[in-house]
Amino acid sequence: MKMQRRLQTKTYIFVATLALLGPLGNVLMGKGIKSIGKITSWPPGALFSFFWRAFTTPIIWLGLAVLLASFITYMLVLSWADFSFVQSTTAISYAVVALLTVFLLHEVVKPTQWAGVAIICIGVLVVGNTKTSTTNRANDETGKR
Repeated sequence: MKMQRRLQTKTYIFVATLALLGPLGNVLMGKGIKSIGKITSWPPGALFSFFWRAFTTPIIWLGLAVLLASFITYMLVLSWADFSFVQSTTAISYAVVALLTVFLLHEVVKPTQWAGVAIICIGVLVVGNTKTSTTNRANDETGKR
């Protein structure tokens, strides 16, 4: 019972980390791309210049690193928790995206968008309050549940 409780706690911690890392990485990428400007023409020289600025912008590399950490966290949590639980609870990341875009990108989030975020958060609360089903590898290998 103690092992199962520890696995559930670990699952919640990793899901929360995942819900933060994914949006943060995406917002950092967005901020980095906005800092280098729009592609205004399509000749090869202009495209090369755009991609050169993109690949030499530190915030873009930071965004990629955070997204990589998010992907690794996602793989780890899926190794012991049900996909349906993980995918549903990480939907809280939509709220994180809205907050990060307001505070880091200084974008305006419309009231209807906030209403949508609120609906998603209510859904996450419903899913988050259901009993999590996590996989105990030792029990799986012996066929016990």
